Amino acid sequence: MTDELSLDPWAALRAATRARVGLGRTGDALPTARVLELAAAHAQARDAVHDALDHELVATALGEPVVVVDSAAGDRVTYLQRPDLGRRLAPNSRDLLVRGEHDLAVVLADGLSARALLAHAPALLHALRARLQGWDFAPLVLARQGRVAVGDEIGQLLGARTVLVLLGERPGLSAADSLGAYLTWDPAPGRRDAERNCVSNIRPPHGLGIEAAAQTLASLLSAARTRQVSGVALKDDGHALP
Repeated sequence: MTDELSLDPWAALRAATRARVGLGRTGDALPTARVLELAAAHAQARDAVHDALDHELVATALGEPVVVVDSAAGDRVTYLQRPDLGRRLAPNSRDLLVRGEHDLAVVLADGLSARALLAHAPALLHALRARLQGWDFAPLVLARQGRVAVGDEIGQLLGARTVLVLLGERPGLSAADSLGAYLTWDPAPGRRDAERNCVSNIRPPHGLGIEAAAQTLASLLSAARTRQVSGVALKDDGHALP
């Protein structure tokens, strides 16, 4: 390691982060290898945004049935150009949701990275269920072309006290498979972002691990049920943080 550091003083920092540091120079430009790495990362991020969600593959990974619904954005191009339509259900999807009385509704959505949902949501949901023994879960819902706020309408239609939306986050040039989790107490259309709690960058091994994310979410969900609030009125006290 000493010899490596003497040749490249950035080596230790580069080994500890996915960020691009100490890229070097060749004349007045970046080295060819670094340019190719950046191009490859950009291609992965672009592909993640446009990848279609395979709901059958997700259902198989979950090991349980899911109710598949669509947002009002009928296709991927519309979804990317009209964020407002991704926040609402398609009219014919509302009839697929049966109202009950549930503690929690979990909505899985492709967001901006369907691969993140497939890679991390099944393990996260399994770990979360283990920590929420005795909770009544609504039927799992998989929302195609869905954004965070589509969970508000779904949660209300299912009669859930809280909704948890798991969806793929916007890819970056070092993370194309990052999962985000958003919880809202008393979901209903029109809820603001300030009324949600978010746990982001769930992406082991380079981001937040599954067990740590599940513990944080379980703590927030339990506190939301006890205090009947979420968002800025509900703070993570840090006990669940890794």
